[in-house]
Amino acid sequence: MLNNTLLTLLARRASTGVNQNPILLQRCFCSPLSSSSNNKLFVGGLSWSLDEKSLKDAFSSYGEVTEVTIVYDKDSGRSRGFGFVNFSKDDDAKSAKDAMDGKALMGRPLRISFALERLRGGTVVVPRLPAIGDGVNRS
Repeated sequence: MLNNTLLTLLARRASTGVNQNPILLQRCFCSPLSSSSNNKLFVGGLSWSLDEKSLKDAFSSYGEVTEVTIVYDKDSGRSRGFGFVNFSKDDDAKSAKDAMDGKALMGRPLRISFALERLRGGTVVVPRLPAIGDGVNRS
């Protein structure tokens, strides 16, 4: 997998101190599955009283919704105010994102972006930003 190769390269450079390239010193929050399908949306700004059925109904006019998940606090059981909506087609997800981002649902404006897949079980290396005055020329 290309992303594992990139992570291994970054880890080797970070551990050997050869990391002189300013591009590699910047943090990169990229989806490890960015080349795969983009049909999962992150939906933030949800009302605490919103349920999965209502969220599915709000997005189903843009295409076939295959899964809806609202994240709940495990201690209180209350919604954490965000969730995920999966579509069967990438184009439907893009249409829904474009149409619903910033729109109000139950009185709260939604913040929508494409969801990033989490790596499970693998080591994630995020290179540190250099301290001020470390001698790296950024121009």
